[in-house]
Amino acid sequence: MIRRLRPAYRRLRLGTRLALGLGALSLVVFAVVGTALTTYMRDYLSAQLDDQLKLAQVAQSRSIAAHGTLQGKKYYRWYYAVYDLSGGAPVLRRPEDPADVPEDVDEFTALARARAASGSELLRTGHLRGAGTYRLRACEAGPGVVLVSAAPLGDIEDTVGQLITIQVVTFGLALLALVVLGRRMLRRGLQPLSDMARTAHGIASHDLTESAARLPLRADGPGGGPEVEELRTAFNTMLEHIDDSLAVRAEAERRLRRFVADASHELRTPLMSVRGYADLFQYAAANAPGERDGHLARLRAEAARMGVLLDDLLLLARLDAAEVEAPLRPEEADLAELVRQAADAFRASHPDHPLTVTCGSGPLRLRLDPQRIRQVLDNLLTNAAVHTPPGTRVRAEVAVASGAARVRVSDAGPGIPPEDRERVFDRFYRVDEARSRDRGGSGLGLAVARSLVRAHGGTIELGGGPGATVFTVCLPLDGAGRRRPAGAG
Repeated sequence: MIRRLRPAYRRLRLGTRLALGLGALSLVVFAVVGTALTTYMRDYLSAQLDDQLKLAQVAQSRSIAAHGTLQGKKYYRWYYAVYDLSGGAPVLRRPEDPADVPEDVDEFTALARARAASGSELLRTGHLRGAGTYRLRACEAGPGVVLVSAAPLGDIEDTVGQLITIQVVTFGLALLALVVLGRRMLRRGLQPLSDMARTAHGIASHDLTESAARLPLRADGPGGGPEVEELRTAFNTMLEHIDDSLAVRAEAERRLRRFVADASHELRTPLMSVRGYADLFQYAAANAPGERDGHLARLRAEAARMGVLLDDLLLLARLDAAEVEAPLRPEEADLAELVRQAADAFRASHPDHPLTVTCGSGPLRLRLDPQRIRQVLDNLLTNAAVHTPPGTRVRAEVAVASGAARVRVSDAGPGIPPEDRERVFDRFYRVDEARSRDRGGSGLGLAVARSLVRAHGGTIELGGGPGATVFTVCLPLDGAGRRRPAGAG
C-alpha cells in the first residue's frame, strides 16, 4: 500500500506535501495532548470518587456503630455491605434494604476477606455481574465489623467518553482547517519559488542558439522572506552571468564571422590579382615579351602582399594561443635607436608627412625583441600616415616615466571618433569602412601592435581627441617578455 502511495505523493506539489506533513505532525501532537488530557481527567475523577467513598464510609461507620445497621442518606446506585468477622471469615449481615446489596456479592466478600487479612483500607475496581464496573472500598466500621461500599464507574466512563468525542471532533476540525489554510499559506509563501520555476521554464524555451541571444526573463516577484529573497538574488545573479556570457559569446561569434569574412576578402583580393597577373604573364610570354617583366613584378608584389597578410594572421594566432610561448627573441637593444630607425624608414616612404623625433640625450637599453618592437613602431607610424591627409605633422617621443619606457606616436590629423575608439585595436576593423584597402591597409596593424606589446609585458593606449591621435606604448624597464594573454585587459 505504501509503495503504491509513494509515487502519488512524489507527484504532489511542494506546498501540498508540506501541508500534509504539517497535518501529520499536528495529528501526532493532538493524539499526545488528547491522550494526556483524557488520562488526567480519568485519574482526577477516580480520585474524587475515592475521596467520596472515604467520606461516605466515615459517616456510615458511625451509623453502624450507633445503631448496628446502616442508616441515613444513601447514594443512588451505590451498594453497601456489612460483614462480621467470625473466626477470621467475613459473614454478610442482613441488609436493612435488600437493594443495598447487589446480586453478585463475590467481589464484596473477597475484598472484605482481604481487608481482614491486611488490616487496612482497601480500594479495588471490580465488575459486578448485572451491574457493571464499580469502585469498591473496604474499611473497618467497628471491632470485628467491615464495611464494603461500591460506587459505579459508569458516570466517569461516560464523562471520559464525551471528552474523547469532543477532542476527536475538535482536533479533527482543527486539523482540517490547519491543512486547508496551511496549504493556502504555504502556496502563497512558495509563490516566489513558482515564479522562479516559470522563469526557468521560460529560459529553457528561449532559443539560445541565436547569435544575438539574450535572456529577457528575471525572477522579480516580491515577498517570500529573507531566504527566498536570497535565493531570488542568487538566481537573478546567475541569470546575469549567463546573459553576460551569452552576450560575450554572441559578440565573439559575430567578430569571428566578420574576421573570417574579412580575412577571406583580404586573401581573395591578392589571389585574384595573382591569377590575373599570371594570365597576363602567360599572354605576354606568348605575344608581348616586353611586358612580361612588368607582369612578373606585379605578380611578385601581390604574392608578397598576401604573404604579409598571412604572416600577420599567423603571428596573431600564435600570440593568442595561451599554451604557446610568445614568438619573441628578446635581447638587449636600444629602444631610442629603434625609434630613430623607424623614423628614417617612415620619412623615406612617406615624405609628405613631416616627422619629428624626440629620443632624449642617451640610449635606452631594454631587453626586448628588436624586430617585433620595430614592427610595432612601423605599424603605428604607418597608421598615422594612412589615416591623415598629406602634410599632417607626425611626432614620435621616447621617455622614461613611472618605471617604464614610453613611446608616444601622435599626429595632428582629424582624430578618431569616440564611437570607434574602443574598437580600433580589433582585427580587420577600419574607422572608415569605405576606405580602399590599398590605402587603408588590412586592418591588422593595430591588432598586431597591441598583441606584440602585451607579449613584452607592456601596454598600448589610445589618447588624444578631436584634431589629434596619440598612441602610447609602455614597456617595463626590468626586462620585457613577461607575456600576458593577448585577450587580457
